[in-house]
Amino acid sequence: MKCIQCQTDNNLKDRTANQGRCKNCRHPFVFEPTTMGKPKFTDPFFAKAISDLSVNGSLYFTPQQLYYLIDKRLKRKINNVALQIFALVLSVIIPYIGIPLLIFACYRISNSAHTPGRVRNRNTRYLQLIGGFLLGFGVFSLFGSTLDSSGESWLIFFQFAITIIVGMLSLYLGIRQLRRQSTLVQTFSMTLHKFQGWLERWQQINGTVEPLLPSPNQERLPTSVNPDITVYSFDRVVICDSATIAQLLIANNFHFENNCAVLSITGYPQGIFSTVLEMLRRNPELKVYALHNASPHGVTLIHNLRTSSYWFAESTVTIYDLGLLPRHVLNSRNLFIESSPESAEQARQLGVEIRRELSAEELAWLESGNFVELESFTPQRLLQIVTQGINQSQISTGGRDSVFIDVENDSSSSDVYLVSSDSFG
Repeated sequence: MKCIQCQTDNNLKDRTANQGRCKNCRHPFVFEPTTMGKPKFTDPFFAKAISDLSVNGSLYFTPQQLYYLIDKRLKRKINNVALQIFALVLSVIIPYIGIPLLIFACYRISNSAHTPGRVRNRNTRYLQLIGGFLLGFGVFSLFGSTLDSSGESWLIFFQFAITIIVGMLSLYLGIRQLRRQSTLVQTFSMTLHKFQGWLERWQQINGTVEPLLPSPNQERLPTSVNPDITVYSFDRVVICDSATIAQLLIANNFHFENNCAVLSITGYPQGIFSTVLEMLRRNPELKVYALHNASPHGVTLIHNLRTSSYWFAESTVTIYDLGLLPRHVLNSRNLFIESSPESAEQARQLGVEIRRELSAEELAWLESGNFVELESFTPQRLLQIVTQGINQSQISTGGRDSVFIDVENDSSSSDVYLVSSDSFG
């Protein structure tokens, strides 16, 4: 394992002889893979996750976002690849044993709650490819064989039948699993408590992670606004369903770069919240953008903004929903879907007005306890989503038509994220 301070490679013997310190610079190692149980990883692994999430220290992120990223990368190491390789080799040597085993391995991965969405999605494609190959091979072998009178025609037909049956099964499983990806729940590979312990120890040894945001607190923010500024207003405002996401956008200067205010429905940032809200009310042409989790609490945000006198009940402002909505999750196969009994109960208690805005499929998804958090996105991706959502709203025809934006142009990235712009004005 390399030391993150001096890049010296230390094997287990070196680390043991030096009481868990680098043999060159004496810097302590935070993690020892041989004794930490599961999951296992190294200091460079954790350091790279922090660097990648913050884009080399240029973006702030939340502890939860790091939790999601660490979990995703750990899962890439645990996806039954060894079983697939073994089955693939066996398929060449003993096809009638190896191919069913390969299909089983791909199905198991596509159905596992411990596998990232992109890996699960890829294995559904493998199932379809295997099925298509077997069907094609079966038909070709039947019509390409020269039948003689030796009595082997029954054997050829039997092999054809088995090949077709296994091929159809694999194709069916692939199609079925592909359709189910937007409803399959994922679980974390480690507990939040364990992750928090790792992060605390990391900062004790390596110092504070500068791009890591603390829990939202008002002492870090200005408590007054220059009177000369208050005579102006904003043309746009992003309103989040949580202070954490509002803090993330503000910390990364989203409000400056997009010339808009950022607030949370909970009143963040408290020090200037009332002043900014008063400034917003001065502009009858104001455009409001709601940003929220795909959850029972999140889907109520638009309704609260439209009907609350504290917000825009008596206003003619246009309100756009940037998501996430359940429909976005149902149209994607790579999001981190979670589930809880509490979320299911909240969904069943949604009001009639809110339920009317959702399809039966969306309501069923929510009432199953499912939800997706915005913090499952990296800061870079989330900023891109909100920016493109705002830009897309400028050309949107309005109404209830969703405008889907594919913000994943890099084929090497791990997920595709979608956002819509729904006009409620």
